[in-house]
Amino acid sequence: MHKAYLSIGTNIGNRETNLENALKALNKSAAIKITRVSGVYETDPVGFEDQAPFLNIAVALETTLDPETLLQTGLAIENDLGRVREIRWGPRLIDIDLLLYDDVIQQTETLELPHPRMNERAFVMIPLQEIAPTVAAPLLRKEILQDQGINKVDTKLDW
Repeated sequence: MHKAYLSIGTNIGNRETNLENALKALNKSAAIKITRVSGVYETDPVGFEDQAPFLNIAVALETTLDPETLLQTGLAIENDLGRVREIRWGPRLIDIDLLLYDDVIQQTETLELPHPRMNERAFVMIPLQEIAPTVAAPLLRKEILQDQGINKVDTKLDW
C-alpha cells in the first residue's frame, strides 16, 4: 500500500455535503482506504478573490493506485459530482488535489509531486499539519501560518 495525501475544497452549493460526497466517492474505490480526515477549515479564496469562501480538508489515505491513476480518480470524482472548470482559481463545486504520494518526486505534463504550490497555502498546509504533522513539518513555511483568512469550522463530516 502507498500513502498519499489529498486536499479537498469547495465553495459552491452545500459545501459540507460536497466534501462528504467526495469522501464517500473515494471510499467506494476498493483501491483506496481513507485513514484520516482533518477538521473542516473555512478559508478566503486565493487567486480569483471575488467569490465565496471555501471549506477545505486534508485527507490521508492508503492506496494500491499509482500516482497518475490516483490523480485521474480524483478528477473523475470531480466530474461525477458536477465540477465545471470555467475560471482558473474560480468558484468550484469540488476540487481534489493530490499533494503527496509516498516520497515520490515527479514532474510530468499532468502531475507534479509534491504539489507545487501546497506550501504557499494555509488552506492546504494547516489541515495537512493536523493529520500528518511529521509529513507537513518539513514543508511548512512560517509565513503561511500568518493570518490568511482561515478558521476551523465546528462541523463533523459524515463519510
